[in-house]
Amino acid sequence: MRMTTSTSASATATDGAASAKVASATGATPEIPITELDVAAVQRMQAERLAKQQEQVKLLSGAPKPYAIGAGDVLQIVVWDHPEIAAAMGTGGSQASSRPGDPFSGFTVDQTGDLQFPYAGALHVAGLRPEEVQRRLTAALGKYFVKPQVTVRMASYRAHEVYVDGEVRSPGVVAVNDVPMSLYEAVARAGGFADTADQSDVVLVRDGASHRIDLTQMLANGVSPSRLYLRPGDLLRVVARDENDVYVMGEVNKPISAIPRRTGRITLADAIAQAGSVNASTADAAQMFVIRGSLSGSPQVFHLDGRSPVAMLVAKEFDLQPKDVVYVDGNGLVRFNRVLSLLIPAINAGLTAGVLAK
Repeated sequence: MRMTTSTSASATATDGAASAKVASATGATPEIPITELDVAAVQRMQAERLAKQQEQVKLLSGAPKPYAIGAGDVLQIVVWDHPEIAAAMGTGGSQASSRPGDPFSGFTVDQTGDLQFPYAGALHVAGLRPEEVQRRLTAALGKYFVKPQVTVRMASYRAHEVYVDGEVRSPGVVAVNDVPMSLYEAVARAGGFADTADQSDVVLVRDGASHRIDLTQMLANGVSPSRLYLRPGDLLRVVARDENDVYVMGEVNKPISAIPRRTGRITLADAIAQAGSVNASTADAAQMFVIRGSLSGSPQVFHLDGRSPVAMLVAKEFDLQPKDVVYVDGNGLVRFNRVLSLLIPAINAGLTAGVLAK
């Protein structure tokens, strides 16, 4: 495949980095504008990525809310000077669990959000904090006891959870407690990142919307991921590096599917290096292309003239995205040899047929 560029009179450059070139392959494919890669273009892309990242952090880094009691939570409630009420806990006040999955002993909030307590009856506690439950219980028990002293604390957090999936060492459910859970803490409680994790592609699913978080770029830009707090019901998925590979094709020594580094970052220079560099005998270093979003409604094509060593500095700073295609075109002699190799069998067949006809 030969990717050519032609000048289009209708194309206009929006800035100094964008060119008026278009890529034309066949009649079945539309013309696609080509962006020339240089220092200014790379800096502009980095600035755009930083602006989007700041908007994302602002969207996801709201102040964490205090823990609210929910169905399934277990409360430890003590009414001082009234030990007979402790018998209502059912285990003689012991907080030990017979099995790891068993809740601590105490008073469990039922599925309707109600708490059953002696003398006080059914109290709706879902959505309240422990100190609020304490005040309500004190008021309810005040009808039967003189100035009751009540202590309420959480014995077991079971109502709220987040889910951590993907390339972590212990994927599964992580219980949310009264300490706000940051993104880093959730990953740490799931065993930390696995060796195959792509730290630049962490997907947070919240309220039916997916947010792709690039931890590597956040740290590089001085933004702490600890500002991102999870909410009950959030799903956190760490993507594997081999899912975010890029394809290196054309006149390279070893066409491959290039894998990002452990940080998740892969530049154009990284991809070409993994492919064993360009083929010095057959490649046209002036025709290096990156095709992005080929199946989307708005594909992009970037062109780099790699004949100058300075161009490799641009390649070193140009970040590739998952499923990008890097294509290095062949030189004129290679294209001529390929055409000739297709024509010679046909010519030989024609000569043979002519001899047999005589």
